[in-house]
Amino acid sequence: MATEPSEGGLVFHPMDQFIVSPLFGDGAVSWYTPTNVTLWLAITVGVIALLLVRSTKEARVVPGKAQSIAELAYGFVYKMIVDVTGKDGIKYFPYIMTLFMFIVVANFLGLLPMSFTTTSHIAVTAVLAVAVFVTVTVLGFVLNGVSFLGMFWVQSAPLPLRPILALIEVISYFVRPVSHSIRLAGNMMAGHAVIKVFAGFAAIAAISPLSIVAITAMYGLEILVCFIQAYVFTILTCVYLRDALHPHH
Repeated sequence: MATEPSEGGLVFHPMDQFIVSPLFGDGAVSWYTPTNVTLWLAITVGVIALLLVRSTKEARVVPGKAQSIAELAYGFVYKMIVDVTGKDGIKYFPYIMTLFMFIVVANFLGLLPMSFTTTSHIAVTAVLAVAVFVTVTVLGFVLNGVSFLGMFWVQSAPLPLRPILALIEVISYFVRPVSHSIRLAGNMMAGHAVIKVFAGFAAIAAISPLSIVAITAMYGLEILVCFIQAYVFTILTCVYLRDALHPHH
């Protein structure tokens, strides 16, 4: 948390919690090396399977706690898709539901002591964002053909401005996966780093009570952020999907 060097004072290392390290040994990390990221990604998948599969395997009319959570998540994502994309987007519900559950569970697991926040790494969020970008783009061309490019041509704008607006639209379209991934990773990393800094100040007896209060407040805020970031990532995916389904909307 914090160390006390010989010359006095405290040294904080709030970013150490994001270091990717091998599960076995202390060697270099390669693409095939099992790491702490691998472990917590597997745990995330396991928790999702336990929640959604086991809790609904013997569904009851009066649901238990786990079944209630699963049904709430199902209804929440289903309504989001219908509200944003319309009935045409329902067929893509499994993909969007998987995205939401993976992100929200990974975010909340990162709040556990001694855990690792996988969604704080751009390598993880970039894969999710690029997958959404490629899926939506391919789907747009498959469903609409070349007319999918019409979404970049603003018909309602004056003719002299349309080429300029088209260029802006193209740039903003290709920036989507960048902003989509950085938003999630940046928010998760920032919140956890702040908590670690406040935890470091707990070593100072004079301000330890204030540090504990600050940690508690930040932890409560991070619980909210974990859900909000999963919601933002998912609803943006729905918005991008709507563009593919209805490019001239």
